[in-house]
Amino acid sequence: MIGFVVGMHSEARLLSGGRVVCSGGIPVTARRLADQLLREGAAGLVSFGIAGGLDARLSTGTLVVGSAVAANGEAIPAEVDWCRRLSQALPSAVSGIICGAEAVAATAAAKQALQRQSGGLVVDLESGAVAEACRLAGKPFAVLRAVADPAGRAVPTLAMAGLGPDGRTRPWAVAGGLARRPWELPALIRLGVETGAALRALSAAAGLLGPALGFDLL
Repeated sequence: MIGFVVGMHSEARLLSGGRVVCSGGIPVTARRLADQLLREGAAGLVSFGIAGGLDARLSTGTLVVGSAVAANGEAIPAEVDWCRRLSQALPSAVSGIICGAEAVAATAAAKQALQRQSGGLVVDLESGAVAEACRLAGKPFAVLRAVADPAGRAVPTLAMAGLGPDGRTRPWAVAGGLARRPWELPALIRLGVETGAALRALSAAAGLLGPALGFDLL
C-alpha cells in the first residue's frame, strides 16, 4: 500500500487507490498522518497537491516532480526511481527541489526569501512532513505538485481562513472575512482561478498515471 498526503479535500478527490490522508494545510497534522500511514504498513509516501511558485519561470498549472525536499535547513532526497518514473510519464513536468514550509508564504517577498534559502521551485505545507517521516522510517517518498499561485503573486489573508482542519472549504468563513476585508475579493477570485488550473493539471496527471499514480504496481 502507498500512502498519499494532501492538504485539501479537493486534492484527495483526484486520487484513486492507495490510502489518502488530508492535513488541512497544517504541517504538524501532516507529520502525524504521515507517521500513522507508515506505522500502518505503507510501503512509501507521496506528497500530492497544489503548491505556491518560488521560481519565477514557472506558471500556473506547471507540474513539478520533487527531486528532493528542503526542510529544516537540509535537502532530503526523494526516491530516485519514483522520480524518474513520474518524470518519464509526465514529460511536461519539471523536476527540482520542493520547499517544505511550516507556514504559508503569503507575499512575493517571502517566496523570494524561501527560494534563495532553499533553491526550491515551489513551496507547500505537506512535503516537509512526508520527507522527514520517510527518512526516519527508512521508506521511499515522492512529490508531485502543480503550481497554483506563481512566484510573484501574494496570497490573500482570507485564503487560509477558507480551509478547515479537515481540508474542506469553509465558504461562510470567507464570506464573513470579506465583510471586514472586501478589498481582498479580486485576489481571492484570482487565486480561485489559479487553484482550479492547478487542480486540473493534477487531475490530468492522475488520469494518465492510473490508480495510486501507478505506485501500487511497483
